[in-house]
Amino acid sequence: MKKSLIALAALAFVGAASAQSSVTLYGVADVAVAKAKGAKLGAAPNANQTSRWGLKGSEDLGGGLKATFTFEQAVSLADGSTSKGFARQANVGFEGGFGTVKIGQNWNPLDDIYYNGDSMFGANALSLQNGVWGNSYTGAAAAQLYYATPEIAGFSGAYSTQLKGNAAKKVSSFHVKYASGPVYAGLGYENDETMGRKGTMLNATYDLGMAKLLGSYYTTKKFGTTPKIDSYQFGADIPMGAALTLTVGYASSKAKVAGAKAGTGFGVGAAYALSKRTTVYGGIRATNAAAGDNDIWGLGINHKF
Repeated sequence: MKKSLIALAALAFVGAASAQSSVTLYGVADVAVAKAKGAKLGAAPNANQTSRWGLKGSEDLGGGLKATFTFEQAVSLADGSTSKGFARQANVGFEGGFGTVKIGQNWNPLDDIYYNGDSMFGANALSLQNGVWGNSYTGAAAAQLYYATPEIAGFSGAYSTQLKGNAAKKVSSFHVKYASGPVYAGLGYENDETMGRKGTMLNATYDLGMAKLLGSYYTTKKFGTTPKIDSYQFGADIPMGAALTLTVGYASSKAKVAGAKAGTGFGVGAAYALSKRTTVYGGIRATNAAAGDNDIWGLGINHKF
């Protein structure tokens, strides 16, 4: 009897310990059949999202405090190649009532909100931002300290900076955002000292029910021989039922130099959810960018696990 009670107590202890910590394997598999202007039909990896696999976990330390970690690596579905190591994310930190603190390789706060107001589902290959905008951003940094506040009445924010012992010229970033009900609005900023680039992002969405309105504006200051560039895009996601969503958008980008013409582009696409984790999508983007036309169409599949 005593042995049975001891065995039951041991099983209960193991179960409790297991419940206090967890490790999750997760990822995205995304590829499309696509054709860009002047190119042959081919497989376009990461057409909607960057394919990746990763491990993330947490341990309950008590008192509402958790230790967390994330390792994440990019994968190309065109040839099976991977990024060097866990170049997307490799960090450890804590979560609690104070918010979230992380250290390591991590996306910065500007990247957290960068595509929130993008039409075309924020798609990589079909994105109007990627196809039309002439300015860029860094998005991720190594040896980074990152802090995100808890959400209070819909408001939240985040700040990150690199440690100078690892990066003499560092990348620093912050964002503030509001999300409640049908309304989202975000302001983000990034200062990349290595590139000499400073960028500010404003974006917003409003869900009308019959359509979700989207808009974003991004400006980068003059750095080196690169002029100041102002870019914007607006569009809408239109639900056509429980599984089908249409998306349309328009974008423009212009460098602040004499005689410069604005690059423009229009996109239309659709996504159909076969399940909560698997979606088929397609779209076409027609552009007249400053560097030349960047037209593309594609049909793809996105699976999350």
